Amino acid sequence: MRTPVASVPLAPTRARALWLHAQRLTTPAPFGDGAEAVRQATAHLGYVQIDTIHVIARSHHHVLYTRIPEYREQDLEQAQSQDKSLFEYWTHALAYVPVADYRMYMAQMARRRAQADARGTVDAQDYARLLRRIRSEGPLSIRDIDDDVLVEKTHPWGSRKPSRAALQYGFFSGDLVVSQRSGMLKTYELAARHFGWRQRPRPVSEAQYARYLLQRALRAQAIVGVESICYGETAAKPAVRGLIAAEVARKRLIPVHLQGQEGVALWAEPEVLDSTPPPPDPTRALLLSPFDPLVIQRKRLQQFFGYTHRFEAYVPAPQRVLGYFALPVSRCRYWSATASSPRWT
Repeated sequence: MRTPVASVPLAPTRARALWLHAQRLTTPAPFGDGAEAVRQATAHLGYVQIDTIHVIARSHHHVLYTRIPEYREQDLEQAQSQDKSLFEYWTHALAYVPVADYRMYMAQMARRRAQADARGTVDAQDYARLLRRIRSEGPLSIRDIDDDVLVEKTHPWGSRKPSRAALQYGFFSGDLVVSQRSGMLKTYELAARHFGWRQRPRPVSEAQYARYLLQRALRAQAIVGVESICYGETAAKPAVRGLIAAEVARKRLIPVHLQGQEGVALWAEPEVLDSTPPPPDPTRALLLSPFDPLVIQRKRLQQFFGYTHRFEAYVPAPQRVLGYFALPVSRCRYWSATASSPRWT
């Protein structure tokens, strides 16, 4: 029987420093600038969440600007539509993901394709007709489709065009990809033609996917737990737990815990624990999106920083404490304030 490896205690201030550095929030321009910086930032973080709410900026632009001071929205457009180094897909939410990781999402695409409820009201013949039209005419947005028989919306954000559901089904099943985005208007193209595939890539195994999730979290979080590794990926937890145990046995991961939180199991790589993150710049404050990867996992944020962020866009106005779209402010490894425009409270 293996002797359990003792857990190493970490001071909260050191844990915060390691996480902030892993998020590349401790230096002014860690990725340079331009479309290549956008690709590098997204690859390092694993993904950048997309959200429809537009107050200061849409969340994906805000997250990138925080790490790329010279960021321009056209840099993201170039990475997605011209360089084709990023694509859109579902992580725990809709997100920009590196094309290098496309294979990691193919099993999810296959499951979507096989699920009867994923097709919903999409008729098989209508869907085949849509694919033929895109193959013949080129990329299409919902605005380009003007021959639909309109129906009633099923929810406030829905569309009266049945083709909207067909485009979404094609997107989630992997037949289509968003080749261009203008605000929230998406243009869809055949995935194989967009990426120039002669042969469609092959999906990864369950074990490969678990390793991808672990490595993605270690890179962007430094100190990881099963919940933070598998955020939005509950089904992957057994495989991830098995991989963690194997990595601990090989001494590639060290069990750690935050002081005062001995019951919460965390892990880190030995070289990370031996590293010294750069000291915080006392003159620099971070105005973060509520969808920033440092903020989005609320339980983890509270665990490391003792700060609970409230996202109140869907809370009735009289019940709001911070405001419709409050932005957390971090300074010197602490949360110092929240900012919200009076117009949106």
